[in-house]
Amino acid sequence: MLTALLLIWPVAAALLLHFVRGSAARALAFGASLVELVLALYAAFQFQTDYSLPHFELDYAWLASAGIHFHIGMDGLSLLLVLLTAFLVPLILLASFRHDYENPSVFYALVLFMQSGLIGVFVALDAFVFYFFWEVALIPIYFLAGVWGGERRVQVTLKFFIYTVVGSLLMLAGFVYLYYMTGASGAARSSDLAAFYNLQLSAQEQSWLFLLIFAAFAIKMPLFPLHSWQPDTYEQAPAPATMLLSGIMLKMGIYGTLRWLLPVVPLGVSRWVAPVMVLAVVGIIYGALIAIRQRDMKRLIAFSSLSHVGLMIAGMFSLTAVGLQGTVIQMLAHGVNVVGMFFIADIIERRTGTRQIPELGGLTRATPLLSVTFLVILLGTVALPLTNGFVGEFLLLMGVYQFNPWLGAVAGLTIVFGAVYLLRMFQRVMLGPDSSFSAVIRDLTGAELAVLVPLVVMVFWIGLFPGTFMHISEPAVNKLLVLINR
Repeated sequence: MLTALLLIWPVAAALLLHFVRGSAARALAFGASLVELVLALYAAFQFQTDYSLPHFELDYAWLASAGIHFHIGMDGLSLLLVLLTAFLVPLILLASFRHDYENPSVFYALVLFMQSGLIGVFVALDAFVFYFFWEVALIPIYFLAGVWGGERRVQVTLKFFIYTVVGSLLMLAGFVYLYYMTGASGAARSSDLAAFYNLQLSAQEQSWLFLLIFAAFAIKMPLFPLHSWQPDTYEQAPAPATMLLSGIMLKMGIYGTLRWLLPVVPLGVSRWVAPVMVLAVVGIIYGALIAIRQRDMKRLIAFSSLSHVGLMIAGMFSLTAVGLQGTVIQMLAHGVNVVGMFFIADIIERRTGTRQIPELGGLTRATPLLSVTFLVILLGTVALPLTNGFVGEFLLLMGVYQFNPWLGAVAGLTIVFGAVYLLRMFQRVMLGPDSSFSAVIRDLTGAELAVLVPLVVMVFWIGLFPGTFMHISEPAVNKLLVLINR
């Protein structure tokens, strides 16, 4: 029942928030998220040695006559993403305490509902359970961005809604077809993940099923050119929603591809792998070049994320062991780094009233703590050796190079371009000529340090001791490779 408890607890806390108001809502939401973190850590310590097999399984006959079960469980891959979610949500909630949101009980309840949906996506072992939690995770973000967002929130949220709904419906159509095909030979129909893995479909069937299912994942990651919702949504959404979207939610698409696409339709993957690789590498370069020209900190980080996700997609579709391992490690590193970057942008905006890079400068004189934490997280994003970003990007580039040396060379430009736009942003904001804010800006508070210090610790932990995490993911990745190459 441990996996079920990880799903139920945030929902129960969200329902309790209906009865509290003001600062009590913040305290309850934050306390509930800490309990969730403890539960996730307990699950990690209770894991057996074989990380390739699901642990803490719950298999309940949901619609028994139809072969649909509420089947959940965690292997090593699921465990890492559950831990990432449980680690980041308390920090995101703590980061939001400096804002006075209208109807805070509703705001924090939506965050907790979203956490439950995210964890549900990572532990689902039935296609329709996966689809259910996929939608549960998406619905709260519509309200978070649409109600508490910026001036263009309605227009931006509508665009995001259309993109995600269309992708979700296409994925559902693919799942329904796979479900019916499990009974094609007279066997009982099943929507279980294992039943999908055992299907024997023609190359033509797998080819168009790939397009149906991948549509939802490509939009969520996002893959160029299905990215146009991302920068506007990141810019207009309130800071906690932006951190949830970039730090955790985009991993739904990558995880879904690893778990529900590559091993289910391997012949479809081989048919479309070359176009996807080209689009991913184009996204790397496109995101980096657009980031270089940005004047708004939030939009620069958004396009930086697009570029880094492009490299994760390319490494994943290299279909190599190092590429898949790099994807998993980079999901963790990207989650830590992008949450830190967006939080620092939010701190600077609250202190100065602006995110415009040309209007800032010389902030480091009065903010040594902000400067140090900003630089550490930025260097992790740039993939400096001994930081978290280096491990994942090195493995990803190795995977892309093994797939195609020319694509690997082009993909490697992400490190060069990343250094250009991120270090230039730091130089202009923190080290540039003094601005009107240089003498009056305040350094980090205790609450802000409580958010940033754990992120800084993770930057070095993943960078210095990557084996801690690769040991957990490697058996699951190897099992996926066997299924892909069968």
